[in-house]
Amino acid sequence: MTVTRLWSTHPDDVGTVSGETLRSRFVLSGLFTTGEVSWGYAHDDRLLVGGLVVDGHEVALTAPEEIKAAYLLERRELGLVGIAGTVRVTADGIEYTVGEQDVLYLPLGTHDITVGGHGTAYLVTAPAHRTCAAALAGRDEVFSAELGSLEQSNRRTIRRYIHADGIDSNQLVLGITTLEPGSVWNTMPPHVHHRRTEVYLYTGLADGVLVHLMGEPTATRQLVLHDRDVVVSPPWSIHCASATGAYSFVWAMAGENTDYADAVTIDPKELA
Repeated sequence: MTVTRLWSTHPDDVGTVSGETLRSRFVLSGLFTTGEVSWGYAHDDRLLVGGLVVDGHEVALTAPEEIKAAYLLERRELGLVGIAGTVRVTADGIEYTVGEQDVLYLPLGTHDITVGGHGTAYLVTAPAHRTCAAALAGRDEVFSAELGSLEQSNRRTIRRYIHADGIDSNQLVLGITTLEPGSVWNTMPPHVHHRRTEVYLYTGLADGVLVHLMGEPTATRQLVLHDRDVVVSPPWSIHCASATGAYSFVWAMAGENTDYADAVTIDPKELA
């Protein structure tokens, strides 16, 4: 098991560091390794994100040393996202089959969790204080909406899985956005969540690259990302991106509430 720590930072620091340092503070790469769980621990809202690849074997999800817990969900809740293939999750004796862009929610107090099958899984956990119900949501079963336009290069479908009107949770909010061919911009106009931290996992880029904008609206910086990179967006930062082709991204948030619309939209003309 490997764990990378991302320390909480002040917005004033962002404009003074190199691109390499900026990446080391906000980006997680190489989370998806066959037969091993790799974690990243962000001090912003105590988010713990991870990934693994299974190929016919089983991997147990255990608590990394950083969270000082007897088991992973002793004080946390988990959203597990199918990224590729099919994974089979056994949680306290109950088996779930998770396909591509399906999401499994496991609540506080779930003790024994193993992941098998043939596929790739992405993991997002956040602190929890009450026990909700375990739930599996299929890609074609959840709320979805088509947004944007081809003229603005941002035609996309957004799917919401864990949120106030979907799978019940403590503070975890999670969904997936998929851009249509010919569209490359996401989350434009950008916005800020002052009460929540958000993490983005970008997938489907193949050999392409993506430029992710972050920072305060009048002091933006860019991060050049690759397929299956994860970026942490702290509450004070905008987040939007454009890539060399269409892609999908898993967005997950934790903080004060599960209100999907709790955001402040930024006029693109104000960006600098």
